[in-house]
Amino acid sequence: MSDDPGRSACCAPQRPPQARTAAATAIRVEHAPAAAAPRGGWRELPGGPFLMGSEDSPYPADREGPVREETVDAFTMGATAVTHAEFAVFADATGYRTDAERLGWSFVFGGFLPDDFPPTRAAAATPWWRQVHGADWRHPEGPASVLDGRDDHPVVHVSYDDALAYCRWAGVRLPSEAEWEYAARGGLEGEPYPWGDERDPGGEYRMNIFRGTFPGGNTAADGYRGTCPVDAFPANAYGLFNMTGNVWEWCADRFAPGARVLKGGSHLCHESYCLRYRTSARMGNTPDSSSGNIGFRVVRGPETREGREL
Repeated sequence: MSDDPGRSACCAPQRPPQARTAAATAIRVEHAPAAAAPRGGWRELPGGPFLMGSEDSPYPADREGPVREETVDAFTMGATAVTHAEFAVFADATGYRTDAERLGWSFVFGGFLPDDFPPTRAAAATPWWRQVHGADWRHPEGPASVLDGRDDHPVVHVSYDDALAYCRWAGVRLPSEAEWEYAARGGLEGEPYPWGDERDPGGEYRMNIFRGTFPGGNTAADGYRGTCPVDAFPANAYGLFNMTGNVWEWCADRFAPGARVLKGGSHLCHESYCLRYRTSARMGNTPDSSSGNIGFRVVRGPETREGREL
């Protein structure tokens, strides 16, 4: 793998550089007097030292290691990712248009498109990602798709910049990478999953990932081909839902120059090409990039020092 911040685009594709100028326009969003609480409510986390990272990553270029002790202050995290319904309150109140809406397109997984969908540009080296005009958070699979029945699913097709705009309005912030990983681990030390060392303990599905043969054979054995409700699976010991799988979540830290950290993996992660549905897994993407498997969750509490940039 190269050191390009978009080298992990198999998991969440990167918007091409020529599209960024149009997306870079700052939009002022005023703070809301009272923003909606996360669907699952808030969880108070005590903070403290913990072991962060992993020595066993199958992707050395992701730089999960070395394992090191980090300390986070007490903070409050949303028990669930921001939902479509919550983002709609923000968008309707402010008139905010996401990067995908302003630019007119976003990336959609090809398996969600009809067989007769016209040819469009695919992401480099990852043909399962298709550029779809009219795809955005209100139309996750393109202009003909709607949100009916998905109010409690995580909002997707949101860029880092879009997530920041929501945070400014709601009076919250994105977690640091250390806060996110501390929260995801749920008090466990050195375990790859929020509940322990087995992906499917006792054959029980604990998260929404790609089951079957990627990219064309998703069995949906865990109940979902796409996203699932933000609280669909059991919470970890800190009361936090879906910290792995379902959607990638933006963090405040820089991954590399021009890229921000994403954590948690998504419903499209599969062990054959993207074993990143683990607490220590990480990847980077440009702040204006969006796709049908990127969302975010928010935290409250004092600002923390931004984590390492390697």
